[in-house]
Amino acid sequence: MASYDLIPFDHADALANAVATAWLGEVLAANNAGKPHYVALSGGRITLKLFASVIEQANARNVSFASAHFFWADERCVPPNDPESNFAAADKHFFQPLSIEANNVHRIRGEDAPTQAAESASTELLRIAPHNANGQPALDLIFLGMGEDGHVASLFPGEPKSAFTDKSIYRAINNSPKPPPNRVTLGYPAIAAARQVWALTSGTGKELALRESLKPNGATPLARVIRSRKQTRIFTDIQID
Repeated sequence: MASYDLIPFDHADALANAVATAWLGEVLAANNAGKPHYVALSGGRITLKLFASVIEQANARNVSFASAHFFWADERCVPPNDPESNFAAADKHFFQPLSIEANNVHRIRGEDAPTQAAESASTELLRIAPHNANGQPALDLIFLGMGEDGHVASLFPGEPKSAFTDKSIYRAINNSPKPPPNRVTLGYPAIAAARQVWALTSGTGKELALRESLKPNGATPLARVIRSRKQTRIFTDIQID
């Protein structure tokens, strides 16, 4: 039985709108239960569309993010105001428009050395979010994108097998095949431990990577994430039939 739920859309706007609706449902459920909502964001063009749709719907439905805590699936090792920074994009296009409290935003310090940034981010995540018996954070939701090579977060193809079981919550990446080379990423065990993982696979040139990722023995990082979990939701506008 497949351990993923593939949800197709005709175009990126429809995908973003549907994911925004689903996410706001998760936030409302947490609010109604009096619980915080712990989420890790990713970068990318589809994420910007998601932010815009969430803002529109949250304002229309009067949904509060006051109890949400925001982390990152990965970050580029650049200053927080750099155009390459995932935090910078989220701050401009999401946090500021929704007046998210700064104390609820737990960015990765991309301006620091990668190893130091990874250690600090791991400590901060465990300080805020609950964790499981293996010491991994139990995030409510992790958003992932997917690259043309099937990479997710900053987990790229070609890593040694030791990377698949590395228990570090965040890992330093010093040789990313995509610029910038220095990054910080959640590791596979941390992604596996999340309550939900939603992969937003959107854009051209990714058909082969998505097909490979959905194979039972697929070799892409997304395939490894899928195999590590009981269920992963994949929202896509990529036609693979």
